[in-house]
Amino acid sequence: MTTVYNTDLPKLKLFSRGKVRDIYDLGENLLIVATDRLSAFDVIMPDPIPRKGEVLTKISLFWFDALKDIIGNHLISANVKDYPKECHEYAADLKDRSMLVKKSKPFAVECIVRGYISGSGWKDYQKTGMISGIKLPAGLRESDKLPRPIFTPSTKEAVGAHDVTIDFESTKGIVGEKAAERIKEASVALYNKASQIADKKGIIIADTKFEFGYHNDEIILIDEVLTPDSSRFWPKDDYQPGRGQKSFDKQFTRDYLLSIKWDQKPPAPHLPEEIAKKTSEKYLEALERLTG
Repeated sequence: MTTVYNTDLPKLKLFSRGKVRDIYDLGENLLIVATDRLSAFDVIMPDPIPRKGEVLTKISLFWFDALKDIIGNHLISANVKDYPKECHEYAADLKDRSMLVKKSKPFAVECIVRGYISGSGWKDYQKTGMISGIKLPAGLRESDKLPRPIFTPSTKEAVGAHDVTIDFESTKGIVGEKAAERIKEASVALYNKASQIADKKGIIIADTKFEFGYHNDEIILIDEVLTPDSSRFWPKDDYQPGRGQKSFDKQFTRDYLLSIKWDQKPPAPHLPEEIAKKTSEKYLEALERLTG
C-alpha cells in the first residue's frame, strides 16, 4: 500500500511542515496536506501509518460540517477541482488527504478539553489533585468521567518540543482576556456536542484538542478537529473506570513505545510493521464508526 511520508509539490510554495501536515501557501489561502506521518510524545516517528492522512482528513471534514453552527471554521473545500489551477497537476497526491483553507493567524495555545481523566491529566491529578490549576474531587480513578468537562490549555511548541500545560490565567496572558474567554467557551461547546454525536456511535471522546485563529478579525476553528491524532477515542462497550482503556487512536503506538522504554527524545525508534498495521486499523475503525 502506498504511503505518503513527505509531499513534494515543486510548483507550490511550501509554507511549513508540521508533525503530520505539509502546508502550502496559495496567497490568500493555504493548502493543508495530511501525510501518513505519526507523532508520539511530540516526536515524529520514522515510519508512516498507512491511510492515516486520509482518515484524518475525512474525520475532520465530518466534524467541520457537524459543528459549524457553534463557530465558523477555516474550510473552503476538500475537492481538488475547487483548488487553484496550479494545484491540479498534483491531484493524485492531494485526493482524499488535503483541504483548501482560509489563511488565519493561529493562537499560540492548544485548547484541550477533558471529559474524562486520563493521560497527562491523570498523572497531574495523582501528584496535585489538579489539572491546569483546576481543583478536582478527591478519590477519582483513572478514566473516571469528570463532573463536567474542563478546559486545560497548553502552550504550542515547535516540532520536537513538548507542549506545556498552562492555566486559564496564563492563556489570557498569551491571547488576551476576551479571546481566551471565547476560545474556552467554544472549546467546551464543541466538545459537548461532539461527545453527544460520538456517544450514539459507540465512541467515548475522553479528551480532545482544538486550535483557533483570527481570520478578518473573527475567531475561527482551524487545523484538524476531533481526529484520532488530536483526541482519545474509547469504545463505549468496553469502558471501565479504574484502568487504561482500549482506544481508536495513537495510544496503541504510545503503549508500544512505553513498553520498550524509549526515552521520548529524538531520534524515534522504528515501528514494527505489525504495530503500524494495527495503528492504521484503529484509525480506520474510528472513521468507519463515526462516518459510516
